[in-house]
Amino acid sequence: MNHRQKKMTQSAYTFEEMEPQYNFRARRPDYGSVVEPDWVSRSERFRTRGSGRLDLRYGPGERDRLDFFPSQVADSPIVIFFHGGYWQRGDKSLYSFLAEPFVKNGISVALVNYMLCPDVRVSDIVPQAQRAVAWIHDKALELGGSPDKLYIMGHSAGGHITAMLMSTDWSKVAAHLPRKLIKGGIPISALFDLVPLLYTSINNGLNMDAAEAIAQSPIHHPPLSDAPMLLVYGGAETEHLKRQSEDYASRFTTENLAIKQYEVPGCDHFDVLNALSTEDSECFTRLLALINAEPA
Repeated sequence: MNHRQKKMTQSAYTFEEMEPQYNFRARRPDYGSVVEPDWVSRSERFRTRGSGRLDLRYGPGERDRLDFFPSQVADSPIVIFFHGGYWQRGDKSLYSFLAEPFVKNGISVALVNYMLCPDVRVSDIVPQAQRAVAWIHDKALELGGSPDKLYIMGHSAGGHITAMLMSTDWSKVAAHLPRKLIKGGIPISALFDLVPLLYTSINNGLNMDAAEAIAQSPIHHPPLSDAPMLLVYGGAETEHLKRQSEDYASRFTTENLAIKQYEVPGCDHFDVLNALSTEDSECFTRLLALINAEPA
């Protein structure tokens, strides 16, 4: 049994093992000097050229805001993106560049902000994300997209949010919503099991205990519908993070529920977003196929 095949068991976790597996920024010392400035620059250029509607208020809270980039195609699908940052940092404005290839291909994009820890708990964030999705559904026609073609996508902690939203009974969020609201899910470099984070410095700002970590882990929340999912992660990601996607797909794939995986060659936790935002990449092609309901 190799490292990828070995099941994750809480009793086996130590800080020395888990910290290098989940402290992704420590693995990219150039994140602050190269990665993030590049995303900032590309996002600013796209916002300058585009016709986005920025800082739309989907609720009364300070960070109940989203940016919407319409595709100019009537009744277009809408991809709803949730950013990463371990639920503690990040902002939608950093990720505007991700919208560009989708908009060029007739797909509208919403980039969503949410409250951050330690001001709130991880368990508070998914309900906020649910409210954002409900708002987008209700405003879709006004914004220029279709309420019947909503897709959820998120990176890292946003991938966790994506998976939790796929397990949501939307009729319990609001009585007028269809129970199966989401047509597809794309968790990218996602966290499906939060228990390993208890053994890392990441939890210093989250203050999760075991009960919250288990309750907020998508690995314990099966997708509600048979909407297809594509789990994307980089070939240069840590073995533990790759195995999270493998375990989730293995647990919940059925004859009726297609959960496919795509390992992006050579990409780490951050470069995977550069592949996703490259229009002629295999990664973007697979995402486009899912949204257009073609075999991936």
